[in-house]
Amino acid sequence: MGAYAAAFERSISDPTRFWGLAARDIRWLVPPDRVLDDGAPPFYRWFTGGELNTCDNALDRHVEEGRGDQPALVYDSPVTGTVRTFTYRELTDLVARFAGALRAQGVDRGDRVVVYLPMIPEAVIAMLACARIGAVHSVVFGGFAAPELAARIDHARPKAVVSASCGIEGSRLVAYKPLLDEALELASHKVDRCIVRQRPQLHADLVRPRDVDWDEAVAAARPAGCVPVAATDPLYILYTSGTTGRPKGVVRDNGGHAVALRWSMANLFGVGPGDVFWAASDVGWVVGHSYIVYAPLLTGCTTVLYEGKPTGTPDAGAFWRVAARHRVKVLFTAPTAIRAIKKEDPGGRLLAGYDLSALDTLFLAGERLDPDTYHWAERMLGRPVVDHWWQTETGWPMVCNPRGLEPLPVRPGSPSVPVPGYDVRVLRPDGAPAGPGEEGDLVVRLPLPPGTLPTLWQDDARFVESYLTRFPGHYLSGDGGRIDEDGYVWVMGRTDDVVNVAGHRLSTGVMEEVIAAHPAVAECAVIGVRDALKGQVPRGLVVLKSGVAAAPETVCAELVAMVRERVGPVAALREVTVVAALPKTRSGKILRAAMRGIADGRDVPVPSTIEDPAVLEGLRPVLRGSDPAADPGAGSGPAPGAGAGSGQ
Repeated sequence: MGAYAAAFERSISDPTRFWGLAARDIRWLVPPDRVLDDGAPPFYRWFTGGELNTCDNALDRHVEEGRGDQPALVYDSPVTGTVRTFTYRELTDLVARFAGALRAQGVDRGDRVVVYLPMIPEAVIAMLACARIGAVHSVVFGGFAAPELAARIDHARPKAVVSASCGIEGSRLVAYKPLLDEALELASHKVDRCIVRQRPQLHADLVRPRDVDWDEAVAAARPAGCVPVAATDPLYILYTSGTTGRPKGVVRDNGGHAVALRWSMANLFGVGPGDVFWAASDVGWVVGHSYIVYAPLLTGCTTVLYEGKPTGTPDAGAFWRVAARHRVKVLFTAPTAIRAIKKEDPGGRLLAGYDLSALDTLFLAGERLDPDTYHWAERMLGRPVVDHWWQTETGWPMVCNPRGLEPLPVRPGSPSVPVPGYDVRVLRPDGAPAGPGEEGDLVVRLPLPPGTLPTLWQDDARFVESYLTRFPGHYLSGDGGRIDEDGYVWVMGRTDDVVNVAGHRLSTGVMEEVIAAHPAVAECAVIGVRDALKGQVPRGLVVLKSGVAAAPETVCAELVAMVRERVGPVAALREVTVVAALPKTRSGKILRAAMRGIADGRDVPVPSTIEDPAVLEGLRPVLRGSDPAADPGAGSGPAPGAGAGSGQ
């Protein structure tokens, strides 16, 4: 039995012993009484009776153990021309000082603090400062619309908000303070204090005495020490992207979170103390929480905080510049970022000038990794490319090729195997187990491992209803997929990304995989739209690579033929349209549900999570079929409807 198989078997058959051993890597102020408290299913708790402080484990501990002069945080901002390094000792001092500033503003253990900041060091400092004094942070992606921010303020009921005068999106300044002021007016809950970091690019007008200048607050503060908290106390609340109306706040505890993330760094990502780890995400998303801030620092790594884009800041070589300059060992980003780089620089010309000898592995997650993007990245980098699958709710990977534990053979299109602790299964609609290779609902048998959500903020009933009711005894991921005869998991996308064509349920992910393999396609999306005869039919939207010589209508006809050949005539894909861009969230996920709603004639509002509203607005007439020119600016048009190929 290999190292992976042995670890997985132990984690499922004896989770108490498995995670009890993993917990030894964490500094406990009071050791836990029980590793797994299963006395009130489906509510499971990890490390009950234990006390610790997450900030102590992420910072103070490393200083005391001799890593004080090692870089802890590297801030690289091409949009401001700034590169700054903070050692563990420097970061500890800054966090302790800001923790004191929070306390001076009345924030105490158990209070909530909303963090509404761009990708600047103060975001990391604010999160760790909350953890230091036992406050619960709720990070809201910087630049979120005022109504969305107000909804989260009303739900979390924070004692304070930490913000900045502005963010920088590429070359565009985004004024945060007017958005914050509007949100505070809209919110029913009244916030006592706002601490505002003034950036030199834009000065914000403060509303005294409610608003306090960050520098003034820090200068007047006394450093605060680490406050012991229960392992089961909340560390943070993170609202799932796209929530409207009644927010859904994922809760993360302190103890299980620290144990799971520390274990994942060594066993999944293959990194240890002193290594440089870069998650090219945002602190507003779960990847930013887990793998920009907490996991690398809990491990004693150097973490990179990047304020920029994969392209345009200044070019498609930006990621390679950062990785080379800072000697990054592991780079973790989204497939969307790699596709954007591939679109701008398909031949890897910009890669050639950088020394990536320190780079060991590229990890990709956030959406399905199509085989074409996988092969391109592997070919360009000459390094292992590792797909993995997880969610905001789980906080760390559910399915992954465990590079640190035992590298396994890669199967492009699959994120590999269930991570130890996650008993991943595929169930049919009636709850019966699916056979090898049979598609169904991807679920995880309870109990979930440490680090996953124990509940939703102030809403146990909704937690059970949303995740635990459909298949009792299992966590419902909301994704569909299959597990092959060798135990590899194949994730085909959200279960609502299924087209029901004349009674045949077809995964749009399968069709996207075929389309993405075409050499002219940079990225794509397939959505199901209403059809009077068949109920639904699939429709493809594609973005072509730069410099493609073939006519768009020729490419589209080839794509229709490829899907017919590889999926079958039952797929009924008859329309593929070339577009300039696909609408995405700020975390890089394609907004398929919004496009599907528009195509079906519904009045779909612009989602608050969208990166560029103009992209979705420009697609509305295309999706509704009222505009014959899909991409007039690029000089290309749509596939000629049914004439692009024949379907069933």
